[in-house]
Amino acid sequence: MKNVLSEIKNHVLTGISYMIPLVIAGAVIMAISRVGGSIYGIKDIWDEKYVHSGNAVIQLLHSIDGFGGTALGLMFPIISAFIAYSVVDKLGVAPGLVGGMLVKDINAGFLGAIASGLIAGYICLLIKDNIKLPKTMESVVPVFLVPVLGTLGTLLLINYVIGVPFTALNVGLEHWLNGLSGGNQIIMATVVGAMVGFDLGGPVNKAAVTTAMALLTSQVYAPNTAAQVAIIIPPIGLGLATIFAKNKYNTELREAGKSTIIMGLVGVSEGAIPFAVENPTKVVPSTVIGSAIGSAMAVGLGAVNEAPISGFYGWFTVQSWPIYVISIATGSIFVALFNVILRSKDAGDNDNLNKDEEDYSFDEAEWES
Repeated sequence: MKNVLSEIKNHVLTGISYMIPLVIAGAVIMAISRVGGSIYGIKDIWDEKYVHSGNAVIQLLHSIDGFGGTALGLMFPIISAFIAYSVVDKLGVAPGLVGGMLVKDINAGFLGAIASGLIAGYICLLIKDNIKLPKTMESVVPVFLVPVLGTLGTLLLINYVIGVPFTALNVGLEHWLNGLSGGNQIIMATVVGAMVGFDLGGPVNKAAVTTAMALLTSQVYAPNTAAQVAIIIPPIGLGLATIFAKNKYNTELREAGKSTIIMGLVGVSEGAIPFAVENPTKVVPSTVIGSAIGSAMAVGLGAVNEAPISGFYGWFTVQSWPIYVISIATGSIFVALFNVILRSKDAGDNDNLNKDEEDYSFDEAEWES
């Protein structure tokens, strides 16, 4: 049972890894459009009324926003297709894509897309392993039977078995999240932030981030706001710690700290991993708490990030962006100070330790001679 769950987790993570570049591409394209729109004082550049604007630049910006939306619209088909691909290689791509499109059409959400990919993959695997034809007709299985039967079986199961409950779950989740206000919304943001800060790009982080991004397609923005704030707090905070307390970090980590800040600013949580590996008992609690603080502060004070963009190039498209930036700074400074205060003073003395060991080895050899 444990091996099966581990296998399923790996398939899901594969699908997510293929989906993320698509989401980033769509998000950045939309950000370009919305930053451009803000120059003209337009906050809803996606509105259809700008199709016939007398300003050609505004028309172009509206079209560009649509291009980004097209990319984001492929989120569910892509994650479904590549989960299926992970299960059964290229045989699962076509059924996974079509299944993902059906999930999108019936509003079954992110969980429905995951289910679609697994169903498509395992149906195709079952067909491939169990339908045996004479040697002269073997080629019929991969080019005809698997795509046709795999796609049909996937669509039937989604439409008549899992579609209704997953759609109900997704709609219920949307209504619940949209109904949150005040303290409840802050609690939700705190949980999302803590999850994102926990394993810095690992399964818990990806579960929170991808779910938050998927909810954007339903115009639910608070989870995404919390997630995008939390993504960049750990690397920025840990990079700042190496600046605030240089004497507590060895040369290698001080150098890593410089690039970690840059990685944070462009939205890469993984920049913090070297610090978490080196001292997990202090670093991980700091990133969890710091990310939770920043996320709760941003959502609680009314910042709204409508695009799955964590990097600095998207900050100024956020509603109430000064609050958003202050929330990031607050969480990052907490992470930095937490690590500076709790880190022992001699933790960065590896360089000196290595030098002492070299000196000792030299003296011992001299003594023996």
